[in-house]
Amino acid sequence: MITYYDDRSVQVTSTAVRVDGRTYPLAEISMLWHRRGSRSWRVLAGRGAIGAALAGPLVAAVLGVGLAVWLHRSLTVTVAIVGVSVLVGLGVGPLADFLFEHLDRSYARGSRQLEMWARWRGQPVRLLRTGDALRFGQIYRAVQRAMESGQAPGQNSIGSSGSIAKPRSRP
Repeated sequence: MITYYDDRSVQVTSTAVRVDGRTYPLAEISMLWHRRGSRSWRVLAGRGAIGAALAGPLVAAVLGVGLAVWLHRSLTVTVAIVGVSVLVGLGVGPLADFLFEHLDRSYARGSRQLEMWARWRGQPVRLLRTGDALRFGQIYRAVQRAMESGQAPGQNSIGSSGSIAKPRSRP
């Protein structure tokens, strides 16, 4: 038996797909497809907040320099305002790395609910529903590989968004 994917709630092997304790033998699955849900506004708002957090200190630094020039104060006051503004702008560096990491993870997880469906014993069954796009892709590809390795040449079994497609042959 070959294990294609394994985490605490999903296991894909050369014989079956197990999701949350429920087992679906590959021999009983005749088709596989996926569906994408609508975008999550909560995720998009979170990305916008991260973008604003990245831009905020830089905008404050530019406004501080502009304010220093506009006030026409003594050279000492102008230099102090510009110096503080530049320090605020430079303070973004360490924070930016942290924020960019969160932004990158946000895109890896995705902004939609993704569902994996299969025709099992002649009936459509939702195998998995998750908002984590990276994990979903790994699981979906694992099920595809498991199905491709166990089928006869020329058999149709794997579809995308509801359509049946012939599996790709490997070189």
